[in-house]
Amino acid sequence: MTKILLIDDEPDILRVLSRSLHADGYDVATALNGGEGLREFGRRPVEIVITDIKMPGLDGIEVLKRIKDQAPETEVIIITGHGDIDSAVEALHFGASDFINKPVRDEALTIALKRARDKIDIRRRLQEYTHDLEQKIQAATTELRRRSNFQAKLIRSSNDGIVATDEQLKIVVFNPGAERIFGYLQDEVIHHRYLPDLLPDEPTGTVQRAMMAPRSLREIPWREALIASKSGERIPVMFSGSILYEGDQKLGAVAFFQDLREIKRLQRELVHSERLAAVGQTVAGLAHGIKNILHGLKGGSYLVDVGLAKKDNEKLRKGWDMIRRAIDRTSHLVMDLLSYSKERQPQFEKCSPNAIAAEVCDLVRERALQEQTELVCDFDAAIAPVFMDPHTLHTVLLNLVSNALDACLFDESTAKRWRVCVRTASEPPQRIRLEVSDNGTGMSAEVQEKMFTSFYSTKGHRGTGLGLLVTHKLVEEHGGRIEVATQPGQGTTVTVWLPFRHEAPNA
Repeated sequence: MTKILLIDDEPDILRVLSRSLHADGYDVATALNGGEGLREFGRRPVEIVITDIKMPGLDGIEVLKRIKDQAPETEVIIITGHGDIDSAVEALHFGASDFINKPVRDEALTIALKRARDKIDIRRRLQEYTHDLEQKIQAATTELRRRSNFQAKLIRSSNDGIVATDEQLKIVVFNPGAERIFGYLQDEVIHHRYLPDLLPDEPTGTVQRAMMAPRSLREIPWREALIASKSGERIPVMFSGSILYEGDQKLGAVAFFQDLREIKRLQRELVHSERLAAVGQTVAGLAHGIKNILHGLKGGSYLVDVGLAKKDNEKLRKGWDMIRRAIDRTSHLVMDLLSYSKERQPQFEKCSPNAIAAEVCDLVRERALQEQTELVCDFDAAIAPVFMDPHTLHTVLLNLVSNALDACLFDESTAKRWRVCVRTASEPPQRIRLEVSDNGTGMSAEVQEKMFTSFYSTKGHRGTGLGLLVTHKLVEEHGGRIEVATQPGQGTTVTVWLPFRHEAPNA
Protein backbone atom coordinates (compact mmCIF):
# COMPACT_ATOMS: atom_id res chain seq x y z
CA MET A 1 0.00 0.00 0.00
CA THR A 2 1.44 3.39 -1.04
CA LYS A 3 2.04 5.74 1.89
CA ILE A 4 1.04 9.39 1.46
CA LEU A 5 1.58 12.43 3.69
CA LEU A 6 -1.07 15.13 3.17
CA ILE A 7 -0.25 18.68 4.40
CA ASP A 8 -2.82 21.52 4.29
CA ASP A 9 -3.72 24.26 6.76
CA GLU A 10 -7.45 24.00 5.91
CA PRO A 11 -9.00 21.20 8.02
CA ASP A 12 -11.96 20.73 5.68
CA ILE A 13 -9.75 20.19 2.63
CA LEU A 14 -7.49 17.92 4.69
CA ARG A 15 -10.45 15.81 5.82
CA VAL A 16 -12.04 15.51 2.35
CA LEU A 17 -8.79 14.65 0.56
CA SER A 18 -7.80 12.19 3.30
CA ARG A 19 -11.09 10.30 3.03
CA SER A 20 -10.87 10.27 -0.78
CA LEU A 21 -7.31 8.88 -0.71
CA HIS A 22 -8.22 6.28 1.93
CA ALA A 23 -11.10 5.18 -0.28
CA ASP A 24 -8.64 4.76 -3.16
CA GLY A 25 -6.52 2.38 -1.10
CA TYR A 26 -3.74 4.68 0.10
CA ASP A 27 -2.22 4.72 3.60
CA VAL A 28 -2.64 8.43 4.50
CA ALA A 29 -1.04 10.54 7.25
CA THR A 30 -2.09 14.19 7.67
CA ALA A 31 -0.62 17.44 9.00
CA LEU A 32 -2.15 20.91 9.45
CA ASN A 33 1.02 22.92 8.71
CA GLY A 34 4.51 22.64 7.28
CA GLY A 35 6.30 22.17 10.60
CA GLU A 36 3.93 19.41 11.70
CA GLY A 37 4.25 17.80 8.29
CA LEU A 38 8.07 17.70 8.49
CA ARG A 39 7.91 16.18 11.97
CA GLU A 40 5.47 13.53 10.72
CA PHE A 41 7.76 12.85 7.75
CA GLY A 42 10.72 12.41 10.12
CA ARG A 43 8.79 9.88 12.18
CA ARG A 44 7.26 8.05 9.25
CA PRO A 45 8.90 8.51 5.83
CA VAL A 46 6.47 8.17 2.92
CA GLU A 47 6.78 7.76 -0.84
CA ILE A 48 4.51 10.66 -1.83
CA VAL A 49 3.87 14.04 -0.13
CA ILE A 50 0.95 16.26 -1.15
CA THR A 51 1.30 19.80 0.25
CA ASP A 52 -0.46 23.12 -0.14
CA ILE A 53 1.88 25.82 -1.45
CA LYS A 54 0.63 28.65 0.77
CA MET A 55 0.57 27.96 4.52
CA PRO A 56 1.44 30.01 7.60
CA GLY A 57 4.93 29.40 8.91
CA LEU A 58 6.68 27.00 6.56
CA ASP A 59 5.12 27.28 3.09
CA GLY A 60 4.94 24.49 0.53
CA ILE A 61 8.18 25.54 -1.22
CA GLU A 62 10.16 25.31 2.03
CA VAL A 63 8.54 21.97 2.87
CA LEU A 64 9.49 20.72 -0.61
CA LYS A 65 13.13 21.81 -0.20
CA ARG A 66 13.53 20.16 3.21
CA ILE A 67 11.90 16.93 2.13
CA LYS A 68 14.12 16.76 -0.96
CA ASP A 69 17.16 17.41 1.26
CA GLN A 70 16.18 14.51 3.54
CA ALA A 71 14.85 12.10 0.92
CA PRO A 72 15.46 13.18 -2.71
CA GLU A 73 13.51 10.22 -4.09
CA THR A 74 10.28 11.24 -2.32
CA GLU A 75 7.78 12.58 -4.85
CA VAL A 76 6.13 15.89 -3.83
CA ILE A 77 2.89 17.11 -5.41
CA ILE A 78 2.14 20.81 -4.91
CA ILE A 79 -1.43 22.13 -4.50
CA THR A 80 -1.58 25.68 -5.87
CA GLY A 81 -4.20 28.36 -5.50
CA HIS A 82 -5.37 30.78 -8.17
CA GLY A 83 -2.58 33.02 -9.48
CA ASP A 84 0.32 30.93 -8.12
CA ILE A 85 1.99 30.27 -11.52
CA ASP A 86 5.37 31.69 -10.41
CA SER A 87 5.38 29.59 -7.22
CA ALA A 88 4.27 26.50 -9.16
CA VAL A 89 7.11 26.88 -11.69
CA GLU A 90 9.54 27.50 -8.80
CA ALA A 91 8.30 24.28 -7.18
CA LEU A 92 9.05 22.33 -10.38
CA HIS A 93 12.59 23.73 -10.40
CA PHE A 94 13.06 22.48 -6.85
CA GLY A 95 12.05 18.95 -7.83
CA ALA A 96 8.26 18.86 -7.40
CA SER A 97 6.70 15.90 -9.19
CA ASP A 98 3.59 17.79 -10.31
CA PHE A 99 1.19 20.55 -9.34
CA ILE A 100 -2.60 20.70 -9.25
CA ASN A 101 -4.92 23.66 -8.79
CA LYS A 102 -7.50 24.31 -6.10
CA PRO A 103 -10.26 23.29 -5.93
CA VAL A 104 -8.68 19.84 -6.23
CA ARG A 105 -10.55 17.66 -8.72
CA ASP A 106 -10.49 13.89 -8.35
CA GLU A 107 -9.37 13.43 -11.96
CA ALA A 108 -6.41 15.85 -11.58
CA LEU A 109 -5.38 14.25 -8.26
CA THR A 110 -5.61 10.74 -9.75
CA ILE A 111 -3.43 11.72 -12.73
CA ALA A 112 -0.85 13.45 -10.50
CA LEU A 113 -0.64 10.40 -8.18
CA LYS A 114 -0.29 8.04 -11.14
CA ARG A 115 2.57 10.14 -12.51
CA ALA A 116 4.25 10.15 -9.11
CA ARG A 117 3.91 6.37 -8.75
CA ASP A 118 5.19 5.87 -12.29
CA LYS A 119 8.23 8.04 -11.56
CA ILE A 120 8.94 6.12 -8.35
CA ASP A 121 8.62 2.80 -10.16
CA ILE A 122 10.73 3.87 -13.15
CA ARG A 123 13.39 5.42 -10.92
CA ARG A 124 13.65 2.25 -8.88
CA ARG A 125 14.03 0.12 -11.98
CA LEU A 126 16.51 2.49 -13.64
CA GLN A 127 18.57 2.77 -10.46
CA GLU A 128 18.66 -1.02 -10.24
CA TYR A 129 19.62 -1.20 -13.90
CA THR A 130 22.46 1.36 -13.76
CA HIS A 131 23.74 0.04 -10.42
CA ASP A 132 24.01 -3.50 -11.72
CA LEU A 133 25.18 -2.72 -15.24
CA GLU A 134 28.96 -2.88 -14.62
CA GLN A 135 28.67 -6.14 -12.67
CA LYS A 136 26.54 -7.63 -15.45
CA ILE A 137 29.21 -6.74 -18.03
CA GLN A 138 31.88 -8.41 -15.90
CA ALA A 139 29.80 -11.51 -15.32
CA ALA A 140 30.10 -14.67 -17.37
CA THR A 141 28.59 -14.76 -20.86
CA THR A 142 25.90 -17.18 -19.76
CA GLU A 143 24.80 -14.89 -16.92
CA LEU A 144 24.76 -11.92 -19.26
CA ARG A 145 22.54 -13.78 -21.71
CA ARG A 146 20.21 -14.88 -18.92
CA ARG A 147 19.71 -11.32 -17.76
CA SER A 148 19.68 -9.60 -21.14
CA ASN A 149 15.98 -10.31 -21.71
CA PHE A 150 15.10 -8.70 -18.39
CA GLN A 151 17.16 -5.62 -19.20
CA ALA A 152 15.65 -5.29 -22.66
CA LYS A 153 12.12 -5.50 -21.22
CA LEU A 154 13.00 -2.92 -18.59
CA ILE A 155 14.29 -0.48 -21.18
CA ARG A 156 11.33 -1.09 -23.49
CA SER A 157 8.81 -0.55 -20.69
CA SER A 158 10.26 2.81 -19.62
CA ASN A 159 8.07 5.83 -20.35
CA ASP A 160 11.22 7.93 -20.67
CA GLY A 161 13.49 7.82 -23.68
CA ILE A 162 16.67 5.75 -23.19
CA VAL A 163 19.52 5.98 -25.70
CA ALA A 164 22.74 4.01 -25.14
CA THR A 165 25.93 4.25 -27.20
CA ASP A 166 29.27 2.54 -27.59
CA GLU A 167 32.55 4.29 -26.80
CA GLN A 168 32.39 6.11 -30.17
CA LEU A 169 28.89 7.42 -29.27
CA LYS A 170 27.29 5.27 -31.98
CA ILE A 171 23.76 4.40 -30.85
CA VAL A 172 23.24 0.77 -29.82
CA VAL A 173 20.02 1.05 -27.75
CA PHE A 174 16.99 3.15 -28.71
CA ASN A 175 13.88 2.27 -26.71
CA PRO A 176 10.19 2.94 -27.59
CA GLY A 177 10.22 5.99 -25.30
CA ALA A 178 13.00 7.47 -27.42
CA GLU A 179 11.04 6.62 -30.58
CA ARG A 180 8.07 8.62 -29.26
CA ILE A 181 10.24 11.63 -28.43
CA PHE A 182 12.60 11.75 -31.43
CA GLY A 183 10.21 10.37 -34.08
CA TYR A 184 12.76 7.86 -35.46
CA LEU A 185 12.29 4.10 -35.56
CA GLN A 186 14.89 1.85 -33.97
CA ASP A 187 15.94 0.48 -37.36
CA GLU A 188 16.71 4.01 -38.55
CA VAL A 189 18.96 4.78 -35.60
CA ILE A 190 20.65 1.72 -34.06
CA HIS A 191 24.14 1.24 -35.57
CA HIS A 192 23.31 3.95 -38.14
CA ARG A 193 23.43 7.20 -36.17
CA TYR A 194 25.57 8.78 -33.49
CA LEU A 195 24.22 10.49 -30.38
CA PRO A 196 25.40 13.97 -31.56
CA ASP A 197 23.17 13.49 -34.64
CA LEU A 198 20.11 13.68 -32.36
CA LEU A 199 21.15 16.29 -29.81
CA PRO A 200 21.85 20.04 -30.00
CA ASP A 201 25.37 21.31 -29.36
CA GLU A 202 25.10 21.89 -25.59
CA PRO A 203 23.99 18.35 -24.51
CA THR A 204 26.33 16.81 -27.09
CA GLY A 205 29.26 18.74 -25.66
CA THR A 206 28.31 17.61 -22.16
CA VAL A 207 28.39 13.92 -23.15
CA GLN A 208 31.62 14.29 -25.11
CA ARG A 209 33.34 16.06 -22.20
CA ALA A 210 32.11 13.36 -19.83
CA MET A 211 33.55 10.65 -22.11
CA MET A 212 36.93 12.41 -22.02
CA ALA A 213 36.84 13.24 -18.30
CA PRO A 214 38.55 11.18 -15.54
CA ARG A 215 36.84 8.06 -14.25
CA SER A 216 35.40 9.97 -11.29
CA LEU A 217 32.84 11.65 -13.59
CA ARG A 218 30.13 9.04 -14.13
CA GLU A 219 26.82 10.88 -13.88
CA ILE A 220 25.57 13.78 -16.02
CA PRO A 221 23.11 15.79 -13.87
CA TRP A 222 19.54 16.39 -15.02
CA ARG A 223 19.08 19.54 -17.06
CA GLU A 224 16.50 20.95 -19.45
CA ALA A 225 17.22 20.92 -23.18
CA LEU A 226 15.43 21.52 -26.47
CA ILE A 227 15.80 18.81 -29.11
CA ALA A 228 14.58 18.57 -32.70
CA SER A 229 12.50 15.54 -33.70
CA LYS A 230 12.57 13.89 -37.12
CA SER A 231 9.64 16.08 -38.21
CA GLY A 232 11.48 19.25 -37.15
CA GLU A 233 9.38 19.80 -34.03
CA ARG A 234 11.35 21.39 -31.18
CA ILE A 235 10.66 19.28 -28.10
CA PRO A 236 11.49 20.32 -24.50
CA VAL A 237 13.03 17.48 -22.48
CA MET A 238 14.83 16.83 -19.22
CA PHE A 239 18.15 15.23 -20.09
CA SER A 240 20.55 13.16 -17.99
CA GLY A 241 23.13 10.46 -18.59
CA SER A 242 25.77 8.09 -17.29
CA ILE A 243 29.15 6.94 -18.54
CA LEU A 244 29.38 3.13 -18.61
CA TYR A 245 32.53 1.33 -17.47
CA GLU A 246 33.97 -2.17 -17.46
CA GLY A 247 36.76 -1.99 -14.95
CA ASP A 248 38.76 1.07 -15.95
CA GLN A 249 37.62 1.00 -19.58
CA LYS A 250 34.81 3.21 -20.82
CA LEU A 251 32.27 1.19 -22.76
CA GLY A 252 29.96 4.00 -23.82
CA ALA A 253 27.20 6.23 -22.51
CA VAL A 254 23.51 6.04 -21.73
CA ALA A 255 21.23 9.10 -21.96
CA PHE A 256 17.77 9.50 -20.45
CA PHE A 257 15.10 11.86 -21.80
CA GLN A 258 11.89 12.93 -20.05
CA ASP A 259 9.33 14.45 -22.42
CA LEU A 260 8.23 17.86 -21.02
CA ARG A 261 5.64 18.72 -23.67
CA GLU A 262 2.68 17.97 -21.43
CA ILE A 263 4.16 19.89 -18.49
CA LYS A 264 4.92 22.87 -20.76
CA ARG A 265 1.38 22.73 -22.14
CA LEU A 266 -0.04 22.80 -18.62
CA GLN A 267 2.24 25.72 -17.76
CA ARG A 268 1.01 27.65 -20.83
CA GLU A 269 -2.60 26.94 -19.88
CA LEU A 270 -1.93 28.15 -16.36
CA VAL A 271 -0.26 31.32 -17.66
CA HIS A 272 -3.19 31.90 -20.02
CA SER A 273 -5.72 31.41 -17.23
CA GLU A 274 -3.86 33.81 -15.00
CA ARG A 275 -3.62 36.34 -17.80
CA LEU A 276 -7.38 36.24 -18.32
CA ALA A 277 -7.97 36.48 -14.58
CA ALA A 278 -5.64 39.47 -14.39
CA VAL A 279 -7.57 41.18 -17.19
CA GLY A 280 -10.79 40.68 -15.23
CA GLN A 281 -9.27 42.00 -12.02
CA THR A 282 -7.98 45.05 -13.83
CA VAL A 283 -11.31 46.16 -15.27
CA ALA A 284 -11.98 48.40 -12.28
CA GLY A 285 -8.60 50.07 -12.67
CA LEU A 286 -9.05 50.50 -16.40
CA ALA A 287 -12.44 52.12 -15.79
CA HIS A 288 -10.58 55.07 -14.29
CA GLY A 289 -8.48 55.42 -17.43
CA ILE A 290 -11.58 55.19 -19.62
CA LYS A 291 -13.23 57.89 -17.49
CA ASN A 292 -10.28 60.19 -18.16
CA ILE A 293 -10.60 59.49 -21.88
CA LEU A 294 -14.32 60.35 -21.71
CA HIS A 295 -13.48 63.65 -19.99
CA GLY A 296 -11.18 64.41 -22.91
CA LEU A 297 -13.92 63.56 -25.43
CA LYS A 298 -16.48 65.69 -23.58
CA GLY A 299 -14.09 68.61 -23.27
CA GLY A 300 -13.14 68.37 -26.92
CA SER A 301 -16.74 68.11 -28.09
CA TYR A 302 -17.64 71.15 -25.97
CA LEU A 303 -14.90 73.23 -27.63
CA VAL A 304 -16.03 72.00 -31.06
CA ASP A 305 -19.63 73.03 -30.30
CA VAL A 306 -18.49 76.46 -29.11
CA GLY A 307 -16.24 76.86 -32.15
CA LEU A 308 -19.07 75.94 -34.52
CA ALA A 309 -21.51 78.27 -32.79
CA LYS A 310 -19.08 81.20 -32.77
CA LYS A 311 -17.22 80.24 -35.95
CA ASP A 312 -14.02 80.24 -33.90
CA ASN A 313 -11.44 78.15 -35.80
CA GLU A 314 -8.98 78.18 -32.89
CA LYS A 315 -11.49 76.55 -30.56
CA LEU A 316 -12.41 74.09 -33.33
CA ARG A 317 -8.74 73.14 -33.71
CA LYS A 318 -8.18 72.73 -29.96
CA GLY A 319 -11.37 70.73 -29.56
CA TRP A 320 -10.53 68.42 -32.43
CA ASP A 321 -7.00 67.90 -31.05
CA MET A 322 -8.49 66.83 -27.70
CA ILE A 323 -10.90 64.42 -29.42
CA ARG A 324 -8.13 62.96 -31.60
CA ARG A 325 -5.88 62.33 -28.59
CA ALA A 326 -8.75 60.65 -26.75
CA ILE A 327 -9.46 58.44 -29.78
CA ASP A 328 -5.77 57.45 -29.98
CA ARG A 329 -5.68 56.57 -26.27
CA THR A 330 -8.87 54.51 -26.64
CA SER A 331 -7.43 52.65 -29.64
CA HIS A 332 -4.17 51.87 -27.83
CA LEU A 333 -6.03 50.69 -24.73
CA VAL A 334 -8.32 48.34 -26.67
CA MET A 335 -5.53 46.91 -28.85
CA ASP A 336 -3.31 46.29 -25.81
CA LEU A 337 -6.13 44.48 -24.01
CA LEU A 338 -6.81 42.31 -27.06
CA SER A 339 -3.12 41.54 -27.55
CA TYR A 340 -2.62 40.56 -23.93
CA SER A 341 -5.73 38.42 -23.47
CA LYS A 342 -5.58 36.56 -26.80
CA GLU A 343 -3.19 33.72 -27.64
CA ARG A 344 -1.37 34.35 -30.91
CA GLN A 345 1.04 32.26 -32.96
CA PRO A 346 3.78 34.27 -34.69
CA GLN A 347 3.25 34.66 -38.45
CA PHE A 348 6.67 34.31 -40.05
CA GLU A 349 6.98 36.45 -43.18
CA LYS A 350 9.94 37.73 -45.13
CA CYS A 351 10.66 41.21 -43.85
CA SER A 352 13.50 43.64 -43.22
CA PRO A 353 14.11 44.23 -39.48
CA ASN A 354 15.97 47.44 -40.26
CA ALA A 355 13.09 48.76 -42.38
CA ILE A 356 10.61 48.05 -39.57
CA ALA A 357 12.89 49.74 -37.03
CA ALA A 358 13.20 52.75 -39.34
CA GLU A 359 9.41 52.91 -39.71
CA VAL A 360 9.00 52.94 -35.91
CA CYS A 361 11.56 55.74 -35.60
CA ASP A 362 9.71 57.75 -38.28
CA LEU A 363 6.44 57.33 -36.36
CA VAL A 364 7.86 58.84 -33.16
CA ARG A 365 10.31 61.35 -34.66
CA GLU A 366 7.85 64.28 -34.57
CA ARG A 367 7.01 63.54 -30.94
CA ALA A 368 10.71 63.36 -30.06
CA LEU A 369 11.28 66.78 -31.64
CA GLN A 370 8.37 68.30 -29.75
CA GLU A 371 9.69 66.89 -26.46
CA GLN A 372 13.25 68.04 -27.23
CA THR A 373 14.64 64.49 -27.19
CA GLU A 374 17.33 63.39 -29.64
CA LEU A 375 16.36 60.20 -31.50
CA VAL A 376 19.38 58.16 -32.70
CA CYS A 377 19.04 55.20 -35.09
CA ASP A 378 21.97 52.77 -35.29
CA PHE A 379 21.07 49.86 -37.59
CA ASP A 380 23.35 46.97 -38.51
CA ALA A 381 23.80 47.15 -42.28
CA ALA A 382 24.65 43.43 -42.38
CA ILE A 383 21.05 42.48 -41.51
CA ALA A 384 19.37 41.14 -44.65
CA PRO A 385 15.64 40.38 -45.09
CA VAL A 386 14.72 37.30 -43.03
CA PHE A 387 11.62 35.39 -41.98
CA MET A 388 10.17 36.84 -38.76
CA ASP A 389 6.82 38.05 -37.44
CA PRO A 390 6.77 41.72 -38.56
CA HIS A 391 3.82 42.49 -36.23
CA THR A 392 5.82 41.37 -33.19
CA LEU A 393 8.89 43.31 -34.31
CA HIS A 394 6.92 46.51 -34.94
CA THR A 395 4.80 46.36 -31.76
CA VAL A 396 7.71 45.50 -29.47
CA LEU A 397 9.90 48.28 -30.84
CA LEU A 398 7.11 50.88 -30.81
CA ASN A 399 6.23 50.08 -27.18
CA LEU A 400 9.87 50.22 -26.07
CA VAL A 401 10.64 53.46 -27.93
CA SER A 402 7.44 55.09 -26.60
CA ASN A 403 8.40 54.11 -23.05
CA ALA A 404 11.92 55.46 -23.58
CA LEU A 405 10.49 58.82 -24.72
CA ASP A 406 8.18 58.86 -21.69
CA ALA A 407 11.19 58.20 -19.44
CA CYS A 408 12.86 61.32 -20.85
CA LEU A 409 9.64 63.35 -20.68
CA PHE A 410 9.07 62.51 -17.00
CA ASP A 411 12.72 63.13 -16.05
CA GLU A 412 12.90 66.12 -13.71
CA SER A 413 16.59 66.77 -14.37
CA THR A 414 17.19 70.11 -16.11
CA ALA A 415 20.88 69.53 -16.85
CA LYS A 416 20.41 66.73 -19.39
CA ARG A 417 20.15 66.63 -23.11
CA TRP A 418 17.68 63.77 -23.43
CA ARG A 419 18.52 61.01 -25.87
CA VAL A 420 16.86 57.80 -27.09
CA CYS A 421 18.90 55.34 -29.16
CA VAL A 422 17.46 52.46 -31.23
CA ARG A 423 19.94 49.77 -32.34
CA THR A 424 19.70 46.55 -34.35
CA ALA A 425 22.30 43.81 -34.71
CA SER A 426 22.55 40.26 -36.04
CA GLU A 427 23.78 37.64 -33.55
CA PRO A 428 24.36 33.89 -33.83
CA PRO A 429 22.62 31.58 -33.91
CA GLN A 430 20.00 33.22 -36.16
CA ARG A 431 18.89 36.00 -33.82
CA ILE A 432 18.17 39.69 -34.22
CA ARG A 433 19.12 41.87 -31.26
CA LEU A 434 16.99 44.98 -30.69
CA GLU A 435 18.20 47.55 -28.18
CA VAL A 436 16.37 50.67 -27.00
CA SER A 437 18.24 52.88 -24.53
CA ASP A 438 17.49 56.24 -22.96
CA ASN A 439 19.07 58.58 -20.42
CA GLY A 440 15.79 59.40 -18.69
CA THR A 441 14.45 58.69 -15.21
CA GLY A 442 15.56 55.04 -14.95
CA MET A 443 13.78 52.59 -12.65
CA SER A 444 14.08 51.50 -9.06
CA ALA A 445 14.48 47.81 -8.19
CA GLU A 446 10.81 47.69 -7.12
CA VAL A 447 9.57 49.09 -10.43
CA GLN A 448 11.84 46.77 -12.43
CA GLU A 449 10.51 43.77 -10.51
CA LYS A 450 6.89 44.65 -11.34
CA MET A 451 7.29 45.86 -14.93
CA PHE A 452 6.56 42.50 -16.65
CA THR A 453 4.38 40.84 -14.00
CA SER A 454 1.37 43.07 -13.35
CA PHE A 455 -0.71 45.93 -14.72
CA TYR A 456 1.71 48.42 -13.27
CA SER A 457 2.50 51.90 -14.53
CA THR A 458 4.55 54.80 -13.22
CA LYS A 459 2.75 57.24 -15.54
CA GLY A 460 -0.30 57.82 -13.35
CA HIS A 461 -3.51 58.30 -15.33
CA ARG A 462 -1.48 58.41 -18.57
CA GLY A 463 -0.60 54.70 -18.47
CA THR A 464 -2.22 51.31 -17.81
CA GLY A 465 0.90 49.12 -17.64
CA LEU A 466 -0.39 47.03 -20.54
CA GLY A 467 2.30 48.03 -23.02
CA LEU A 468 5.15 46.17 -21.33
CA LEU A 469 2.96 43.15 -20.59
CA VAL A 470 2.07 42.95 -24.29
CA THR A 471 5.74 43.39 -25.21
CA HIS A 472 6.85 40.57 -22.89
CA LYS A 473 4.07 38.28 -24.16
CA LEU A 474 4.90 38.89 -27.84
CA VAL A 475 8.62 38.26 -27.25
CA GLU A 476 7.88 34.95 -25.48
CA GLU A 477 5.46 33.83 -28.21
CA HIS A 478 8.17 34.52 -30.79
CA GLY A 479 10.62 32.32 -28.85
CA GLY A 480 12.80 35.26 -27.83
CA ARG A 481 13.92 36.81 -24.57
CA ILE A 482 14.09 40.29 -23.06
CA GLU A 483 16.51 41.86 -20.57
CA VAL A 484 16.45 45.21 -18.77
CA ALA A 485 19.41 47.18 -17.42
CA THR A 486 18.47 50.34 -15.53
CA GLN A 487 19.63 52.77 -12.87
CA PRO A 488 17.51 55.47 -11.21
CA GLY A 489 18.33 58.89 -12.66
CA GLN A 490 20.70 57.43 -15.26
CA GLY A 491 18.40 55.78 -17.79
CA THR A 492 17.35 52.37 -19.04
CA THR A 493 18.47 49.92 -21.73
CA VAL A 494 16.03 47.22 -22.87
CA THR A 495 17.49 44.45 -25.05
CA VAL A 496 15.36 41.95 -26.98
CA TRP A 497 16.61 38.88 -28.84
CA LEU A 498 14.23 37.43 -31.47
CA PRO A 499 15.00 34.31 -33.54
CA PHE A 500 14.62 34.41 -37.33
CA ARG A 501 14.63 31.89 -40.15
CA HIS A 502 16.30 31.98 -43.55
CA GLU A 503 13.43 30.13 -45.19
CA ALA A 504 9.64 30.12 -44.82
CA PRO A 505 8.46 27.76 -42.02
CA ASN A 506 6.77 25.41 -44.51
CA ALA A 507 9.69 25.46 -46.97
